Amino acid sequence: MRRPGAVAVIAIAQALWSAPALAHETRPAYLDLREVVPGRVDVMWKVPARGELRLAIQARLPEACIADAEPTREIVGSAHVERWSADCVGGLKGGLVSIDGLEATLTDALVRIAHADGTTEVAHLKPDAPAFRIAGGQTPLRVAATYFGLGVEHILAGIDHLLFVLALVLLIRGIRMLIKTITAFTVAHSLTLAGSTLGWFSLPQAPVEAAIALSIAFVARELLKTRPGEQRLSAAYPWLVAFSFGLLHGFGFAGALKETGLPQTDVPLALLAFNLGVEAGQLLFVGMVMSLVWIGRKLRRLDALPLLDAASYGIGTVATFWFIERVAAFELP
Repeated sequence: MRRPGAVAVIAIAQALWSAPALAHETRPAYLDLREVVPGRVDVMWKVPARGELRLAIQARLPEACIADAEPTREIVGSAHVERWSADCVGGLKGGLVSIDGLEATLTDALVRIAHADGTTEVAHLKPDAPAFRIAGGQTPLRVAATYFGLGVEHILAGIDHLLFVLALVLLIRGIRMLIKTITAFTVAHSLTLAGSTLGWFSLPQAPVEAAIALSIAFVARELLKTRPGEQRLSAAYPWLVAFSFGLLHGFGFAGALKETGLPQTDVPLALLAFNLGVEAGQLLFVGMVMSLVWIGRKLRRLDALPLLDAASYGIGTVATFWFIERVAAFELP
């Protein structure tokens, strides 16, 4: 009987089905402060949005900072962007930065400060900690820790990426093949994540997101078609499937990272830390699934094949819904 552990992971697919619209909906806001000369700051404030609708959050600068004009506003992709300049008497160091309204959301906010002396500072604000006091500089280790955390949060909140990994785990037989497949997926999306973030190549984000949903539907179909005694290409070489679609998923990760923003003086470090965070979150998810599979094998009380079919249909239905939704959202020229 094939894959007795499917009974344990079917609950995951059902939970994902209940929230298809949540994929990539917890994008962080981004506040960039650039001290062009001591006491003079250029501000960029990016807020996640859906068309004209934006999150009801607002950046609050230190009390000593006085804006010299009304902000300019524009919609860039799926975000509202405001830009303005401010005079901060005495400089930024020691001032309090906060995000009003953040505590009432599920969104985080990333704050990056470039001081006039060339040092940078990055803070990751959350609903339960929506403010921080500017220290005047930051170590590379602190920057790495911030982007590592963002990578972990992104993959664990990226339901579509997790659903793809779940389908792969259900498709694979044997721990060695699982390691090989996850490694192939990691290598592939690391390549396109790095290349796209560094500007070496790129793809339009909307078609990428639609194609990611289609990749999940494909693996779900292969999962449904594979039967004991049959040798389909996807079951025999799942690492090849993982590598091919991993290239696509890397563009999705890169799109999220670009929306978040990167510290321009620490791009390689932030990119590496973000990627390592994605991998840590992915391994955490795989470990959780494998633990449930182990529990399911110990129980051995239900016929696994019907449950695997149910999981395949559930995953495929959710992915198809996402695909249609994302294609329908294309903006035609």
